[in-house]
Formats: sequence, C-alpha cells, structure tokens
Amino acid sequence: MTEKNNINTIISDGNDNEAISKASKILKNGGLVAFPTETVYGLGADALNEEAAAKIYAAKGRPSDNPLIVHIADKDSVYELATEVPEKAVMLMEAFWPGPLTIILNKKKIVPDGTTGGLDTVAIRMPSHPVAMKLIKESGVFIAAPSANTSGRPSPTLAEHVIEDMNGRIDMILDGGAVGIGIESTIVDLTGDVPTILRPGFVTKKMLESIIGEVEIDKAIIEPDPNLRPKAPGMKYTHYAPKGEVTIVEYEDDGINPDKDKDESPQSNDKKVIDKINSLVEKKNAQGYKTAVIATKENAPYYKCENVLIVGEADKGVTISANLYAILRKCDTIGAEYIYSEALNQNELGGAIMNRLLKAAGHRVIKAN
Repeated sequence: MTEKNNINTIISDGNDNEAISKASKILKNGGLVAFPTETVYGLGADALNEEAAAKIYAAKGRPSDNPLIVHIADKDSVYELATEVPEKAVMLMEAFWPGPLTIILNKKKIVPDGTTGGLDTVAIRMPSHPVAMKLIKESGVFIAAPSANTSGRPSPTLAEHVIEDMNGRIDMILDGGAVGIGIESTIVDLTGDVPTILRPGFVTKKMLESIIGEVEIDKAIIEPDPNLRPKAPGMKYTHYAPKGEVTIVEYEDDGINPDKDKDESPQSNDKKVIDKINSLVEKKNAQGYKTAVIATKENAPYYKCENVLIVGEADKGVTISANLYAILRKCDTIGAEYIYSEALNQNELGGAIMNRLLKAAGHRVIKAN
C-alpha cells in the first residue's frame, strides 16, 4: 500500500485483499474509488447512495443529466434494480455477461435519480475484470461508475491516467495495470419495441443480432443532437478530447481495401490520405505550431511529421481500441496543438473506434480526394 500524489494508490494484481478491503469500506461510507474494468478504469461510488453519486459528478465535472452505469457482480442483481427484465435482456445477459455490454431497463424506486440522471431507466452491466468483481462482491454495494477521468478528457486505460485527472479529488485508486479492451462498453436500450444501440463498443450489432434478432442503432450516434437529453453516457457531450485540435482525414469513399496486405507501399486511397495529412502538417509547422499524426502501423513510415503516433495495425481493432485513449493522452504529453488522424474504421471494431475518435475531433473531418 503506497501513498502517491495525495491519493491512496493501491498497487494490486487483483489478489491484494487488504487493498480490496480498504476500497470496499470507502464505498460503504459514501466515498469514491477508481478501479480497473476490462474496458476502461471506472470511478465508483455506491449506486444507491444519491450523495455518493453526486460526488462522482463533482469529481469529474460531469453534467448532472449524464446517467451513470451501475456495475453488479451477479445476474440476480438485475431483478433488484429493474421493474421488469424482458426475455431479450436475459438472453443478452447469458451471452455476454460478465463482459463489455450494458443494458438499459426501467428502474425500480430504490435507484435514485441522482444515479440515473433523472431518468426512469437504469443502465446495468456486469464487468469481467477480476478486481472489479472482487470489489463489488466485498463491498456489498452496487457500484455506479463512469470512466475515471475529468469529463471530456480521454478515458483512462492505466492507473497513471486516473492520477493525472483525479489527483486530490477522490479517495483511492486500485491499480490493476493496463486494461484489455480500451473503449467503453456497448450500451443497448431494451425499454422500447426494438432493442437499440445507444453506444457502440466491443459487442457489435452483428453479435447482438445473432442472439436476439433485430437491433437498431440510435440516430444520435451518427448525427449528434445538442438538444438531446442523453439516455446513456456519451450520447450528448464532447468526450475523449486532448487539449490540441483533432482532425480526421479520410478518403471520400473510405472503406476496407481487399488488396491491403498484398503490397508494402500504401494503396492509392491511403496515399491520398497520407499526402493530405502531410500537407496539413507542413502548413501548421510553417506557422510555428506543434503537430502530431495518429497513424496505423502500415502507413506510419510515410508521414513527414516529428510526432507520428502508431495506434495499431489497420485490420486489428482490438489493438487500436486498447491504444486509442493512451495515444490521445500522449498528444497532451508532447504538447501537440494540431493532431491529424487517419480514419480507423477498417477493422471489426471500426464503428466503435470511429465513434470515439469523431467525438474527440468534435466531428471535424476532412476529405482527401
């Protein structure tokens, strides 16, 4: 057990019983604990304690109408939180829990409005990370937990990221090392006639439909509505943004290139994106600004920029998702004022990754023709 930057930071591999015990007591007493999940680090409080939930909003600087996800350790807990659990919810729980899927159901009165952003629905998930599961079980409370970062900043995938944002604002951090997936859970609303994805993630639309049939995607994911009252985290507000200005550069007809692996040199569409980014970098550098490029491993050698940050291989979405937030934070570390990123949609998690990247860029996209 060590003290670091005025926060009790616990270095644990998930088997540190003393650390889990101390964190559990903090949660029971209405305090805040950051902990690892398989997606990102969460900032936890007792979900049924409205005053504790309010501390989350205060620590993050989070708008009070942005609902929190309630983390549980067993499927039976859903029946304590929701007024009804439809058959499709049961099917999804059996297929994807524990794991990176959040379901939205109508809530019981025991769930305070302060946890749900004033909504009559509650977002619930069962994480698979062993530290998260131990913490929920030992604390004996349902844990409301958004990502453990200042609102609007890139979500934390390391305990060090949590310290950067939460120093002096929370009671404890449980350090479980790097997370695995790196982007937040998929959120599915099951309160309507057709299950609807409110936030894309590791569990894809295709995976959901293989279990429960038809699934829709909320239009707000594609075309953000500033007047929207968000039913799930991340639907309305700017997220994941570094301090510098992020711009995505994509080819007009950007898509998967079946011949990508047949030539070591960039394909024609990629070359147009690379040329456009190099031109933008050259212009900003000439004006005295510091720039950075977020690139796939395949294209990185072709960029003429001092700071080329490799996010992963183009067709390996899990690698890109695991690295994305750390790369965005690194842009701050190097002081990048203008950041140009390739579109990162040529993989199995392309929709979820681009959802986060577009939010980081404030939907700032330039076409390379």
